[in-house]
Amino acid sequence: MTTARAPRSRRAARSEPRPVNWGEYAAAVHRWELITGQPAPYPTQPGRHGRPVLAPPFVEWLMGLPPGWVTATHLELPRTAQLRALGNGVMPQQAARALRHLLDDLTHLHRPPCHPPTGPTRDRPSHVSRPARVGGAHDAPT
Repeated sequence: MTTARAPRSRRAARSEPRPVNWGEYAAAVHRWELITGQPAPYPTQPGRHGRPVLAPPFVEWLMGLPPGWVTATHLELPRTAQLRALGNGVMPQQAARALRHLLDDLTHLHRPPCHPPTGPTRDRPSHVSRPARVGGAHDAPT
């Protein structure tokens, strides 16, 4: 008895990638392709039992890492080790943003405390109440 999955697994075993229907994510995938300058790799690869499993090059691409960052053949990492390394990694864009926030916080901490200005005062009248003058010729309105 054959199942509906048999043709799909045979096609995957022959490494014939089908066009990916990204569905509602098509716009986001296309935008990320433009940002990274790399086309989206095929998201799955055949697993040990012929069923599709997540492909590490796709995860690498999603994270914005250069191709081969953890998937290069000379590293000789099995798929599970590649996915573990990617899962424990940090996206470079997120790390850069965190560093920017940290540096902004440090800059704010090292600013001198606010002091009243030592230069000339403003031209506007002060709102400080002054005692009224008592009697005298120079108090007459002009």
